[in-house]
Amino acid sequence: MLISPNPDGFKKILQQGGVIAYPTEAVFGLGCDPLNETAVMRLLALKQRSIDKGLILIASDFSQVADFLLPLNKQQKKYTQASETTWIFPAKKNAPKWITGKFDSIAIRITRHLAVKQLCQSFGSALISTSANLSGLEPTKTAQEVIEQFNQLLDGVLDNKVGQLSKPTEIRDSISGEIIRF
Repeated sequence: MLISPNPDGFKKILQQGGVIAYPTEAVFGLGCDPLNETAVMRLLALKQRSIDKGLILIASDFSQVADFLLPLNKQQKKYTQASETTWIFPAKKNAPKWITGKFDSIAIRITRHLAVKQLCQSFGSALISTSANLSGLEPTKTAQEVIEQFNQLLDGVLDNKVGQLSKPTEIRDSISGEIIRF
């Protein structure tokens, strides 16, 4: 397992279908290549999470997720900038079910977290992003907590600090503005 503070060191692991942990705005996240179904299924198994729940995509800029989504209206375009909010957008019909789950939408966050931005830029793609914890346990906030909870089951841990948020990002619907998680 690679443990490093350098986001560039994880590109090859992600290209080869690896699952990694990395800091986000409030907690550590688990991530992998969203187009690699085998990697996503492995991530879901590690986390003990149902595929039906759907997953968040985290990206350094909106261009990394635009191909998954239906065209945006004027209001939705306001939500394509980096923020500490995860927005739910309508997904294209061909969006992978291992990302959307039982929904016809995808949760997207354009991150402000510098290490995650660099990770997505180095990989050249958005990443799956779900909290780095086994279902039912508290989300991890340090690389050491991730390593203790997942032992040697991950392919890498980006050893950096989480952001300043005290709890995981708010999730909102991009059409209604409804708060799904706060």
